[in-house]
Amino acid sequence: MAGSPYASALGRLKPEFPAFLTRGMFQTLLSSKDVNDLAKLLETTPYAPAITRSRATHSGSALVEIALNRTLVLRNRHAFESTPFAGRQVVTAYLARWDIQNIELILSAKAQGRSVTETEDHLVSAREIPAGFFTGVMGLDDFRLLLAQPTLEATVTALVRYGYGTTVLPHLEEFQRTRNIFPILQALDREYFHQALVAARYFQGDEWVVRSLLESEIDIRNALLLLKGKNLSVPLDDVLGRWLDGGSLPKGQAPDLYSARGVRELAERLSSRWPSIAEGLQGEGPVESLTGVEAALQRDRATVELKRLATYPLSLGVIFAYLLRAELEWSDLRRIVFGRVYALPPSEVEPLLVSYRLSAAGA
Repeated sequence: MAGSPYASALGRLKPEFPAFLTRGMFQTLLSSKDVNDLAKLLETTPYAPAITRSRATHSGSALVEIALNRTLVLRNRHAFESTPFAGRQVVTAYLARWDIQNIELILSAKAQGRSVTETEDHLVSAREIPAGFFTGVMGLDDFRLLLAQPTLEATVTALVRYGYGTTVLPHLEEFQRTRNIFPILQALDREYFHQALVAARYFQGDEWVVRSLLESEIDIRNALLLLKGKNLSVPLDDVLGRWLDGGSLPKGQAPDLYSARGVRELAERLSSRWPSIAEGLQGEGPVESLTGVEAALQRDRATVELKRLATYPLSLGVIFAYLLRAELEWSDLRRIVFGRVYALPPSEVEPLLVSYRLSAAGA
């Protein structure tokens, strides 16, 4: 094992894990007075360079959002550059998720008529680093080109040059007829997971941990699809039509699960896979929000996956453990920003955090 090509990756990334925020820092951020106070507190953390860089042009939640996105990009770049040649195809395919997220953000903004400036601030980009993470077909200028398109239809047509034509064009006519953007976004998600799973084929022996990571993400999405469908009384056929293939939760089990009398009974049926799911259901009456359920599902997934990835340090495991920790922290901080913007008490935001709760459990 001493000659593993991942020994260098372990040496470069292992010292970086202590830089992730501690439980104490999360508690401090949760108690911040407002977004400006939150930004000042982040200047005592690894987010300081990104905050300083953007303070001259942005303030408030936009400043923090840009800093979070820039730091995420830099961390992902560090992980990619630490990956030996044999694993770069898999890491490249995984990081395409951020290209997809940016495309979906732009398309949603076009559908809702949001401004170019407002949308660009939310792109996962480090400004001076291509948003496609150095390996993708799209950079920040390409996303700006998409933002400059006058309509969603023009934006979809522009995506052809980046290889997404066969994915999105078949759904354009339906959007024009119904103004429903969901089929386009779902097609992009399906293509992403298909390509990522293909890249994680078994040819070296360590890609299976990446496949498990992707499959568990698909499972979470499908579980939430079932729960949201049940909560809104969506017909089973419509739910199955939105199912994402590639996970370990068989589509054939969906009808039996969906026969539950309500969200709480469905959650109980899913608890064999995700034991913490009940934590996300408050009270005993009608379920008003599934936000807590989503956080509980993500915590269970993260606990399992981080332990699995840590078991194989001289492999792709160390790289994807780092990538997952970076993404979880980014997501938690965005939830805290949301809480500060709407002046929510810390007691309402804390249960929605994932990496904060993991650090408390020693994961």
